Amino acid sequence: MSQIRTQSEARPSKPWAVVRVSSGNFLEMYDFMVFGYYASAIGAAFFPSGNPFVSLMLSLMTFGAGFLMRPLGAVVLGAYTDKHGRRAGLILTLGLMSVGILSIACTPGYATIGLLAPLLVLGGRLLQGFSAGMELGGVSVYLSEIATPGHKGFYVSWQSASQQAAVMFAALTGVVLNATLPPAAMAAWGWRVPLLIGCAIIPFLFRLRHSLQATDELPARGPCPGILEILRSLAANWGLVAIGTMMVTMTTVSFYMITAYTPTFGSAVLHLANIDSLIVTLCVGASNLMWLPIMGALSDKIGRRPLLVACTLLMLATAYPAMAWLVEAPSFSTLLMVELWLSFIYGSYNGAMIVFLTEIMPVEVRTVGFSLAYSLATAIFGGFTPAISTYLIHVTGNRAVPGVWLSLAAGCGLIAALVAHPQPTPAESRLPVAVPAASH
Repeated sequence: MSQIRTQSEARPSKPWAVVRVSSGNFLEMYDFMVFGYYASAIGAAFFPSGNPFVSLMLSLMTFGAGFLMRPLGAVVLGAYTDKHGRRAGLILTLGLMSVGILSIACTPGYATIGLLAPLLVLGGRLLQGFSAGMELGGVSVYLSEIATPGHKGFYVSWQSASQQAAVMFAALTGVVLNATLPPAAMAAWGWRVPLLIGCAIIPFLFRLRHSLQATDELPARGPCPGILEILRSLAANWGLVAIGTMMVTMTTVSFYMITAYTPTFGSAVLHLANIDSLIVTLCVGASNLMWLPIMGALSDKIGRRPLLVACTLLMLATAYPAMAWLVEAPSFSTLLMVELWLSFIYGSYNGAMIVFLTEIMPVEVRTVGFSLAYSLATAIFGGFTPAISTYLIHVTGNRAVPGVWLSLAAGCGLIAALVAHPQPTPAESRLPVAVPAASH
């Protein structure tokens, strides 16, 4: 009787646990989105040049440089989390992210402190990328392990859903600022306001993270593996990490294309009003937020692979034609329709992919393997999507060429979805919940 009462008391806390563990994910993505939305203004402030294209490219490359640190963060912070527990690891990543956003928000421009300004901004981006390396894996595995039976896809989808809340909040902030401030003020200092808002919510997010319950499985599973043991396990499973990287490529390229790159693409390439591009991005965030949990739950019913294959085929068939239609007659309504279509494909794919990635990784390298695969895909492909798209348009003169980049990413995702196989669950169910390479 007492056991039934204990379980019933614990059950209502599950949604709140999802909110607490996803809070750092929100801050990470909010900061990344703000940097992407205001890449032109940040380029002018920290990377001044006589050529606006050069300033924009330097800003976008700095945006992408943060992702290069993710694989290192995945291994180093993953090992720390294995040793000190899930709660400690997630609090540490939030702390590192906070330092990163503060450094970018408060650094004076190039005109004030010269070369030190871009160096500080680059340092902040690298620190953010380092912390994000473990954040996604730690949150995803945590959610997969607190999920109720038969609902793992639905639970894990909220890792990405929390990011969409950040996309919407950042876009809404941009819409309000662009509606109230003149363009000159936005370019001079208005772009800092969203970053300062991010700094203001840091104490609240720390409080949420500190309220996470620490799991007690660590003593039951014996000594934690060291960094060398983790690296040996990753080397033994390099094939799975490679498959996971290909699988995530579809997610990370499409996500940064339809969110971080949309304001720059809309204003610099399509020559639409900034506020129009931000409104479209806000709608994309809402669309992502809707489709992710729906498709995560659907993957619990019909399986992960059918959704993954269908979505990658849809992207291959429609990405370039949709972009070609958009650039042929650019308008707010056309941009909105194309972005919402791509959002549907992204949300449907990612709702199944995130949980599938936790399932294909062996128990002993689950969190580190997940984090490394995700980080490699983001570092090599996704994080540089805005810069790559901008460069390809510049050298080819084809404004629809980002559709080709999306198609290449979809091809990677299709191959991975066909060859990946989840680890057998019966053996896993007999093991403790906390595993050697998972964060606690």
